[in-house]
Amino acid sequence: MNKQSTLTPKLVFKLWFALSVLIVGMAICYILITNYYSNQHHLATQQEINSPLAQHLINEKFTEDTPPFLEDGSVNKAVFGDLMHDMMAVNRSIEVYMLGEDGEVLYSVVLEHDPGVPSQYVDVKPIEDLLASGGKGFCLGDDPRDPDERKIFSVAHFENKIKNGYIYIILSGEAYQTASANIFSKYIKSFGLGAIGLTTIFTLLFGLGVIWFLTKNLRKITQVARRFKEGDLDARIDNPENTDISVFAHTFNEMADTINENLEEIKNVDELRRQLIANVSHDLRTPLAILKGYAETLQEKSEVLGKEETQRYLGVISSNSDKLTNLVEQLFEYSKLEAKQIEPLMEQFSITDLCLDLVSKYQLVAKEKNIELSLGVDQNKNIMVYADISLIERALQNLLDNAFKFTPENGIIKLKLDDSSGSCKVAVNDSGIGIAPELQSSVFDRFKQTSEGFSKDGAGLGLAIVKKIIELHNSTIEVYSKHHKGSEFTFVLPKI
Repeated sequence: MNKQSTLTPKLVFKLWFALSVLIVGMAICYILITNYYSNQHHLATQQEINSPLAQHLINEKFTEDTPPFLEDGSVNKAVFGDLMHDMMAVNRSIEVYMLGEDGEVLYSVVLEHDPGVPSQYVDVKPIEDLLASGGKGFCLGDDPRDPDERKIFSVAHFENKIKNGYIYIILSGEAYQTASANIFSKYIKSFGLGAIGLTTIFTLLFGLGVIWFLTKNLRKITQVARRFKEGDLDARIDNPENTDISVFAHTFNEMADTINENLEEIKNVDELRRQLIANVSHDLRTPLAILKGYAETLQEKSEVLGKEETQRYLGVISSNSDKLTNLVEQLFEYSKLEAKQIEPLMEQFSITDLCLDLVSKYQLVAKEKNIELSLGVDQNKNIMVYADISLIERALQNLLDNAFKFTPENGIIKLKLDDSSGSCKVAVNDSGIGIAPELQSSVFDRFKQTSEGFSKDGAGLGLAIVKKIIELHNSTIEVYSKHHKGSEFTFVLPKI
């Protein structure tokens, strides 16, 4: 099968191995649990069936002619020995004990009762519980021959004029335990190993089928991912919500969409970079050519040029040097903004005072161009905002420079502040040449020429810088304009 369309063998092996261990482990647990509870059931059944056994022995053996105790208070070993041998002849797995009422082992044929041998005791609590249940309960009692084990038993109380006590019969004695262990060992070797072998074979076949079924959608996603890796950027997982791993499928589709968007953005950025280089080259070429031309003219005709003409040449050189300097500064500023190397220093300040200062600074330019410049604030409010004062000042300067560039003589430029909506709306309005409707959406693009006036005066980065500054304040700038009827640029700042 094609390697690119399947899961890796390592993953398949891991899944199969995990499933095999799980099923084999479950099989072993099932065998052990089944054996345990079947053994418990067998013991409970055996105890309930044989619970009257001790009472039968008392009724049959303990008579006036054959009392359990002799006149001197000692155990009638002859009677007890006959009783024990009769019982063991019938069932070698049982052990019979005579107990005192405190649980002391008075006599048995399986223990030593020589003088000097310490007495042994049996816990009487299980005895009392079984007698109280009428022999219908399931109780485990002490085994005098193996104090660490508790086994099923039959018990009956007897009364005698010399001493009272119990006949206590262990129903699963040492012989039973040995036989049970041997049988269980054979059972494990035959049934257990056979079951595990069959389970392993079943797991191998069933596991591979289950893995193939469960990983169907994963294989599908892997195939789509490989197609995407090999250059098919339109490869997507169809109907991701219907897959078993819909979150993964949706995540892959979203990741692929994001990568496509990023690639498209990179293409656009690259295209804009080429345009920027072309535009910058054009705009740098003009002032450089003028500088070079006038400088060469001054060098060649310095002796024949008059003082007034020389000053005019120097004025042209100075003006173009300023344009060149301004363009380089704008490029440097815009590159830092676009690279997000500038972080706004947010603080409270009076936007009213800032606008008054700007109006005052630009009054000389306004008089030279015979333009009316003013600030409009409702009721002369002192409006406080939360922003970076230096960046906002830079943005307003660029907007005012743009307004002066495209507003003819006898025009009007107005700064307006409005806080009626809960935030501060800042607007720069002019009566200039305006912007055609089809060009308004691209007015903030870098070096975008939007009108014949713009083409004449040269493209720039002023409005692009304004847009970046306003975006740093989580706001947007908008333009409202009619061709030959003026423009208005607005943005909003949070008010304090």
